Order: sequence, then structure tokens, then C-alpha cells
Amino acid sequence: MKPPLIVANWKMHGGQADCARLARQIARGLRQNSAEIEVVLAPPFTALNAVHRALRGSALKLAAQNCHWESQGAYTGEVSSMMVREQGCRYVIVGHSERRHVFFETDAMIGRKLAPIMAQGMGVILCVGETLDQRQSNQTASVVRRQLQLALKGLAKADIANVEIAYEPVWAIGTGQNATPKQVSQVHGKIRSWLVQRVGAAGKGTRILYGGSVKPENVASLVAVDEINGLLVGGASLKSESFLPIVRAFSQK
Repeated sequence: MKPPLIVANWKMHGGQADCARLARQIARGLRQNSAEIEVVLAPPFTALNAVHRALRGSALKLAAQNCHWESQGAYTGEVSSMMVREQGCRYVIVGHSERRHVFFETDAMIGRKLAPIMAQGMGVILCVGETLDQRQSNQTASVVRRQLQLALKGLAKADIANVEIAYEPVWAIGTGQNATPKQVSQVHGKIRSWLVQRVGAAGKGTRILYGGSVKPENVASLVAVDEINGLLVGGASLKSESFLPIVRAFSQK
């Protein structure tokens, strides 16, 4: 298994100066953790270059929060995988719950993005997860399985094994509700089983991240879950004083 992966998703927060300042604070705070854990920062598109410069000389990596599936074209307001790679990105997040439920991206649209991202030499962080209605109607397993199947359809087994999977229960993001360690373990276990069935033993090495309102207050209980191989952190990653304790707690796993 690769080192644990912690991803800071800054969403639509911060200008270039603010994001660069936060990146430097996090980099300084994690100088002793570089060999134990992989930390990735995902600022807004407009701050990618500024954060890339701020991270020079550190072990931290850069991610884009999204991209289009085409390399170029008449897609006003979109950016391609080639464009974000030129900004220094090593990863791209796809299928985030906000892209699915606020901007109505479909499983098919999300699936079209993976191959172009990988063709640019970047890693994919694929988000999956169910809504509250879907959980209450006992559809969690079927929803997550469908999202995985449609997103990874057409990829070679070797490529699938290298995709990072982030489980983010939509009902636990910004709602005040938290998924219990048992609930997370159950879903991550099902994801692992599906990956092994799909790609064989290589699926045992895929990192499965958890991304449902991770905070310093609940990180210890998440670290204790065997099948959590990293975290996708939202609001708590916007300040170094809340993000650094999360990384440090997970570096002991």
C-alpha cells in the first residue's frame, strides 16, 4: 500500500495571495511528515500557479478540483486536463458531490474525464457517495457500485488500480451529521471488494479516502478504521491550525 493520502479541497475560497500564504503555512508545518504521508492541495483554478510556486522545495503536491474531458474546444468557462497539468497539477478531483448535485454532472460525464487526465500523467481522485434519501432507502451499496462502474468503464485494469477513490456521503457534508466509523468501514469494505473483483489483487493497493466533514475532532476515530487510506478534507483544510492536526493524526496510522 502507498502512503496515506490527505487531500485539501479549498473549493471556491481564497485569492492567489491567500492561497499561497496558506500553502506555505502547511508546507512549513509538515516538513517532518513528508516521508510518512502524501499531502495534496487543491486550490481554486485561479490560484493553481501561485500555490505551485509556493510549494517549490516541499513534498506537497497540487491538484485541480475538476476539469473537462476534451483537450480543447468551444466549452466556455471550462478548463482541460492539459491546462491544469501546465499549472503543475499532479492530481485532478472528479465526481465531487458538489459537481454531481449542484452542477448536475452525470456518471457518464464524470467517466469521460478519467482517461484524458491519466493521459496527461496525472492521478485521478474519484469521488463517490450517496444522498440521505438513498441511504435511508438502503441504496448505498448500489449507488456507489454504479458510480464506480460507470466512471471506470473502459479503463484498463492497471489504470483502474491506480485511481484513488474518495467516499463522501453527501448526507454528512456540511449537515452536522457524521458517518460513524462502522458506517464508513462498511462502505469502504464494499468498495475494496468491488475493486478486487474488478482488477484482482492490484485492487488491494488502491487508496480509499474518506471525505465526509473531516475535522480535528473526529479524525482519531477515522484513523482507527482499517480501510481508510486517506482523507478528502474540505472546510477544515482552509486553516493550517485545523488542517495540520488532521495530517499529523493520520501520519501515525
